[in-house]
Amino acid sequence: MLSIRPETVADRTNIHALHLAGFPGPQEARLVNLLRANGRLIISLVAELDQTIVGHVAFSPVQVVSGERGAGLAPVCVAASHRRQGIAAALIQSGLRAVQEEGYQWCVVLGEPQYYRRFGFQPARQFGLSDEYGGGDAFQVLEFAEHAAPQGQVRYSTEFASLK
Repeated sequence: MLSIRPETVADRTNIHALHLAGFPGPQEARLVNLLRANGRLIISLVAELDQTIVGHVAFSPVQVVSGERGAGLAPVCVAASHRRQGIAAALIQSGLRAVQEEGYQWCVVLGEPQYYRRFGFQPARQFGLSDEYGGGDAFQVLEFAEHAAPQGQVRYSTEFASLK
């Protein structure tokens, strides 16, 4: 049975290997390590099946130039052998609930619009938000309360910048 739970110290090697295998380069694996090392992983969840980690999602703080803070979803990864089984969706939904419980009012993601729409994400430009990476329609926001998303340019953690 699939379980979603917070990461533990013992999971870190497996999380790193999962991201290395799941993406074309090492950037996502390095990003998770950098966020963790700098105390900027506000939510880090694993999906476990038969005592094996098959998925991971991370959330870190983001900030609008004016100072308002929200959460950023990135990265999310599922082992190739377990994709298209709803594991990423379960991780994202659990993570979004946890972010909201932590008091964040909005969350951004840079990802496939059709996929993230199912969670309630909408194009960030509709809210007057932009990102420093020029994500266009892929840059999206989810408000946990009406009118919660601020306007302005969202800045990711310095860990993101170090991966450019």
